[in-house]
Amino acid sequence: MIVICTTIDPYIIISETYSSFHKSSIHPLQTLHKSDMSAVNTSTIQGNKFHVPEGHSVTKRLQSELVQLMMSQTPGISAFPESDSNMLNWKGTIEGPKATPYENLRFKISLEFSSNYPYVAPVIKFVSPMWHPNVDMSGNICLDILKEKWSAVYNVQTILLSLQSLLGEPNNSSPLNAQAAQLWDEDMNEYKRLLMLRYEDIDD
Repeated sequence: MIVICTTIDPYIIISETYSSFHKSSIHPLQTLHKSDMSAVNTSTIQGNKFHVPEGHSVTKRLQSELVQLMMSQTPGISAFPESDSNMLNWKGTIEGPKATPYENLRFKISLEFSSNYPYVAPVIKFVSPMWHPNVDMSGNICLDILKEKWSAVYNVQTILLSLQSLLGEPNNSSPLNAQAAQLWDEDMNEYKRLLMLRYEDIDD
């Protein structure tokens, strides 16, 4: 079975989120414009043709993204490196969006960046048990911007907001969890019951 991952438009999510922020806040996607979304993506990376630009520093990029994420104070999302000595492995938290089965629930995720970031998408997984049509029982996520639609203009905040949006907007036509997809469409009460059976509250 071919699984088509959910399509989320990060530009729309970011725009809607930032409409509620003060204009003086640092914008973590200062260079993100609709016309830029396909400028650099995984379709341009083929075998040995991939080349990291001279002077590229993954550490500096991630340090910058961390500062921007912290200063944006975006509600419901957070992420930090696991240690000061390793910027490539992060842990994060996502709060479920309002008016969805995930409202008031919090989930841990892991983020693993390669030495080719941001030209290669990071590997993101749910660490907390998750019940969702586009997340399998091992925490693997099917989201197009983490796969074939990845672009180097995306950043950690883009990823976190897209995952948060995914919780309330699953792609039930091509799920990783077929039972969850069916119940989402047919029996939300049972969906919520099974969600809470798997849910584990996390410490602050």
